Amino acid sequence: MPFVGRGILLAAALAAPATALAQGLAYPLARKAEVVEERFGVKVADPYRWMEDQGSKELDDWVSAQHALAAGYLRALPLRAHFHKRFTELWNHSRTTIPVVEGGRWFYRHNSGLQLQSAIYMREGMDAPRVLVLDPNVLSPDGSVALADFRPSPDGKLVVYALAEGGADWRTLRVRDIASGRDLSDEVKWVRFSSLSWTRDGKGFFYSRFPEPPPGRALHATLGTQALYYHRLGTPQSQDVLVYERPDLPRGLVSAWLPREGRYLLVRVNEGASPTNRLYYVDLGDPQQPDVRAAVKPLAETDGAEYTALGHIGPLIYVKTDDGAPNRKIVAIDARDPRREAWRTVVPEGKEPIRFVGFYADHLLVEYLSDVQSRLALFDRRTGQPQGEISLPDTGSVSGIGGQRSGYIFYEFSSPLHRPTLFAYDPKTRQSLPFEPPGAPLDASRYETRRLFATSKDGTRVPFFVTARKDLKLDGANPALLLGYGGFSISLPPVYRSQVIAWLELGGVWASANIRGGGEYGREWHLAARAEKRQNGFDDFIAVTEHLIKEKYTSPAKLGIWGRSNGGLLVSVVSQQRPELYAAVLSGVPVTDMLRFDRFTGGRAWIPEYGSPQNPEQFRNLLRYSPLHNVKAGTCYPAILLTTADHDDRVVPNHAFKFAAAVQAAQPCPRPVLLRYEAKASHGYTPTERLIAEYADVWAFAAEHTGMRAPRH
Repeated sequence: MPFVGRGILLAAALAAPATALAQGLAYPLARKAEVVEERFGVKVADPYRWMEDQGSKELDDWVSAQHALAAGYLRALPLRAHFHKRFTELWNHSRTTIPVVEGGRWFYRHNSGLQLQSAIYMREGMDAPRVLVLDPNVLSPDGSVALADFRPSPDGKLVVYALAEGGADWRTLRVRDIASGRDLSDEVKWVRFSSLSWTRDGKGFFYSRFPEPPPGRALHATLGTQALYYHRLGTPQSQDVLVYERPDLPRGLVSAWLPREGRYLLVRVNEGASPTNRLYYVDLGDPQQPDVRAAVKPLAETDGAEYTALGHIGPLIYVKTDDGAPNRKIVAIDARDPRREAWRTVVPEGKEPIRFVGFYADHLLVEYLSDVQSRLALFDRRTGQPQGEISLPDTGSVSGIGGQRSGYIFYEFSSPLHRPTLFAYDPKTRQSLPFEPPGAPLDASRYETRRLFATSKDGTRVPFFVTARKDLKLDGANPALLLGYGGFSISLPPVYRSQVIAWLELGGVWASANIRGGGEYGREWHLAARAEKRQNGFDDFIAVTEHLIKEKYTSPAKLGIWGRSNGGLLVSVVSQQRPELYAAVLSGVPVTDMLRFDRFTGGRAWIPEYGSPQNPEQFRNLLRYSPLHNVKAGTCYPAILLTTADHDDRVVPNHAFKFAAAVQAAQPCPRPVLLRYEAKASHGYTPTERLIAEYADVWAFAAEHTGMRAPRH
């Protein structure tokens, strides 16, 4: 489907100012079909089901017209040009990922600022010069093909890398010879949700793939069963070795990781997108002559808990788990005797949940979440004895740790007022130094971030963060934007977003809510808003909203809400349950059809999180909040901007299409409901230039409908 192809170009809409457009938009007509199903005694209408046909000319025309309408409206917004210019300036700083060390070489991705994609670089050590290995901006000058992942070989001479058309979840693997700069003949297709891990002999790698989808249906068809394979260099994919599959677990996601010792392949099987999993191992024998056909043996087969392998010392395999420890602990499992009663606790569960763990030569680095803020603690790798903490530069969040075999402990830190910075901690000197720092620090002296708490409907204490000017007047007149997610045990700590600085500069308030469903307080915080308890997360978000209004940080006429993916579901739901609380809703790549989400691509993997539409009780719970099925004609909804992309094969675009059509038909108020559609982009990928343009549109829309005004010159 083209970005702007066939369809109606609304000349009046393109020319009219935003204030006039809001008074009466001429939405492209969406046909309503007579589609009604009776499910578990409930009649469910689905008049826009024809929008699920991605090859339909009718749908192509409708989406093109919707995009033309949205583009004209957004381009006319008073602050759109300002945000585009300022976002471009704020984005223009270097960004570097944590190095992966192989063969004595450090490999990492780096972006000088406004490059469409980050390139892969290599250096021989901390102070050695940076050498370009692979530049995706040459492979794909327009950024339409994403460099999605890479992994260097054990000798540091080869790199296996993954390309994704439009940034989709489907990936094709190639292998680059670093010395010559040329690719080998190897090509591995239909890879998805996969880690990449070389055998230590450097002759091949493990990966996960799905069966090839039907022709023309790759971005839409339900996925088959994932399996783990081994590819040997120089051989066709048809000869790859099937290592492990679980046809008895149709939603099972199978991945593997081989630690640098090279003997024990650690295999993880997740039940869909749930953080819980089963853990297995394969004894490959001699790392230089690995037996990739060796038997797969269990370490932990209990359902309902997380088992994340960290590495091993000989036969002792270190695992982070919440089995019997909702805040997680670290245990050592002996592969020779993996009985649960023989497990040894290395780092016990504490009052604060463990999120990340780094496994180093002598240390374990543990990141704790202390009321959602990061804290880094060191432990002796063998005994588990505490070895002190690593001081962080500010109140904020660690977004990743690594750097094994570099001699340093790497961690990335950011906060709403501190750009993401990679630090190298030297255990000998106990000092942290920036590694390829992002440039001159921002002058954020006028602003501050506050951690606050709201009380939810059932009395639960819900944390959230507010960033604003230090001299902010609490008079209810401040434009504010509130972010939320609340699902899949994913935490939403306070991190840097370039857009926020531009928002603050115009007097705005930025807030992020840590509602139940996330992982901010461990397993129980997640389970408290999963499946049939999902309303708890919505109630938490509403409670944060009401706190912001009660304390006069903002008011309903000044408040916008933003969420993407599961967060798009969140903001769509609360805007229906409490439309009077919000002025603007920014719903990105949202899940909105909770009765059919399991029928497309990997949607059935979400069943452990949401529940199954095929189960009578879970169906009724989903129907109670499904955004598409709770649109009510005559309800005055906030201004809504829905965004989606043509290569989004995780949350397929028909979620946004159907919801946009339904709300446009129901909206009685002069508040716009717009659909923005991006080409050659996906659920989580858009090239830098177009990403800045998208955010300029989204935040200008929020500004317009929360009363933010242009700066005075």
